[in-house]
Amino acid sequence: MLTAIIAAVIAALVVIAVVIAVLVVRANNAAPKAGSGKKVAQLDTVGVGSSPFEKQSGAKSALAGEVHVPTDAAAAKKPSDSLSSRFVGLGVFSAGIFAALATRLWGMQVMSSAQYASDAEENLYATVSTPAPRGCVYDATGVALVTNRASQTVLADPDVIDDNDVVRRLSAVLGLPANIVRKRISDTTAGAQSQRVVADDVRLRDVAFISEHADAFPGVSVESRTVREYPFGALCAHALGYTGAPTEDLLETSVDGRTIKATDTVGLSGIEAYYDNVLSGDHGQRKVMVDAEGNVEDVVSETQPSKGSDVHLTINAAAQYVADSLLASTIAPAGDIGTGSGVAGSVVAMDVRDGSVMVMASYPTFDPANFTGGISQDIWDLYTTEESHSPLTNRSVAGQYAAASTYKAFTSMAGLHHGFATKTSTWACGGSWDGFGSGDVQKCWLLTGHGTLDLRGGIVHSCDVVFYEIAKAFYDHGPNGTGELSETALQDYLAKYNFGKTTGVDLDGELAGRIPTPEWKAEQWRNVPSEAVWRGGDYTNMIIGQGDVLVTPLQMACAYGGIATGKIMRPHLLKEVRNAQDDAVVKASAEVVSEPDVNEDHLAYVRDALRGVITDNAGSARVFNEQGLEAAGKSGTAEHTDRPDDAWFAAYAPYDDPHFVATCIIEQGGGGSDTAGPIVAAVLGALMRAEAGEAGEVKRVAGSTGKSVAVAFTGGTGRTD
Repeated sequence: MLTAIIAAVIAALVVIAVVIAVLVVRANNAAPKAGSGKKVAQLDTVGVGSSPFEKQSGAKSALAGEVHVPTDAAAAKKPSDSLSSRFVGLGVFSAGIFAALATRLWGMQVMSSAQYASDAEENLYATVSTPAPRGCVYDATGVALVTNRASQTVLADPDVIDDNDVVRRLSAVLGLPANIVRKRISDTTAGAQSQRVVADDVRLRDVAFISEHADAFPGVSVESRTVREYPFGALCAHALGYTGAPTEDLLETSVDGRTIKATDTVGLSGIEAYYDNVLSGDHGQRKVMVDAEGNVEDVVSETQPSKGSDVHLTINAAAQYVADSLLASTIAPAGDIGTGSGVAGSVVAMDVRDGSVMVMASYPTFDPANFTGGISQDIWDLYTTEESHSPLTNRSVAGQYAAASTYKAFTSMAGLHHGFATKTSTWACGGSWDGFGSGDVQKCWLLTGHGTLDLRGGIVHSCDVVFYEIAKAFYDHGPNGTGELSETALQDYLAKYNFGKTTGVDLDGELAGRIPTPEWKAEQWRNVPSEAVWRGGDYTNMIIGQGDVLVTPLQMACAYGGIATGKIMRPHLLKEVRNAQDDAVVKASAEVVSEPDVNEDHLAYVRDALRGVITDNAGSARVFNEQGLEAAGKSGTAEHTDRPDDAWFAAYAPYDDPHFVATCIIEQGGGGSDTAGPIVAAVLGALMRAEAGEAGEVKRVAGSTGKSVAVAFTGGTGRTD
């Protein structure tokens, strides 16, 4: 700016000098020569005196003589005298210019010097952010589930792209095509002056070569950066989640005061995403000197990045390993889905006392390490095929299923509450039922019938006919009957256990399930009025957990926790957050979502029936006894018309002093007691042993192969409960 002003002053001086010179030359050229004034006067006088019109125009001729004929006095004036007034004006004008320029120069040098110095400083230096290591993730006992490992990263200054020799050398050493090297160096998403990542996870011998031949690689450096590592592979993968490069939306927003850079690694799912602001560290800063073209000339100062806080989860790694390995061995014992029982599944286990999620397993699963540094197209394609059965879906919170007979613990409570069932009520099951007299016969799962049963027997043996009768009572006392009850009396009772709502777990992507109502059905079938009518069959389907009922495994675990303790707890995965000094800065606390207003006698009656499900059925008794458990629970088999049945089991233990609850679903797995029951028993057993101080084994879990074989379906039902 100062240079520009000086140039302007010089230019103004030159212009003024030129103007003066021109005026002087013009004045000299216009001035008469010596003696010429007198001759002109004489000539003009003679001309006027000899005019024939002298008498008529004497006055006019005299006037003409005054205008055209200079006197000797006028002719004697110097040329400079006629320019004096012009020089005065020009001087004033010049003085004005110099005054304006001087004022501006004084303002810049004195009044605004600090501002211009600051602007010059900003133009000379640039600040570049460097990525920070993320915090680690541990289980409840301190087992590291997610850590960081060193990755040798080759970086290049932006101007390296102009040096073809260096580009070719990098291409040869790193084994990358030259055009890829150029593309990466020209990538400005991290900032114009930021060093560009040419390659990461570089072999040590390549790093050594570049370091030893630094003169051949000007502008190239090697840094040890951190990337995510998962010591146990796919263990707890869906709860932990995965990381990757930030999306465009994240780059355009500031989250809780945190600015996300293109070079950052961010959580994209699971705990990695939900607690991303906790796990992410503070950027390092490199202050660099740049030239006029923006090229880095020197590094002035550098502040190292600081690691993010560590997250400790409520997950028990040993019990999680039991769940993950059993899901895999049940569904894909030979590696491919369909070589065992079912095609997919989930296991959830919680501490009923405080809502801590101890186990969250989903199958098929994936290895989060595949996302480190960006997932390859081949693996992404593998994960997104129909054959792979959606390994990226966390079925524990986003899998919605018919509840099947696990619902009967809650619908039986509703029947007791409204007086449609009592401790002394009995029903006769002949294997089929047509209580509405419509000719639309509904079957019990035991086609030969259960005979005469009370409500406890109906729960223990999962008799559908007993529950059909209770459902009919709801219909008969509703708007289509006596009108004593609303048409949503059954649904309202189920809502006490938070069905149809999200649980509030600290994970994204949770679904709410569904309690079907007449209003929902009318909206769902609004374009088919004949199907939009709420009928008695809707009650009989809903009361056994079929029809349009949908629940998630986590919802079912919370609800059974409510049966066990009388309280619905908010599930949570976070135990605590620890800073760099290993101080606990955040600790999770137990939160009671609700305490269902239910009759304690009814609750005790149903608990006893759930205990009988395990003690009175030989298969269930055996698997729970093998784990040394006194448990209570319920099996279920969700029927489908187009595929094999889903297997359910939910249980809590110990029965008389509940600590843990677990649920399991195996899609297309058949009977709940046979397929899901043993997994629930094993997980509860692992948790009880862990609480007793036994250290269970934790091994690496493999991600699913993404391949499957067709599961045979003959159209029959596999229900045994």
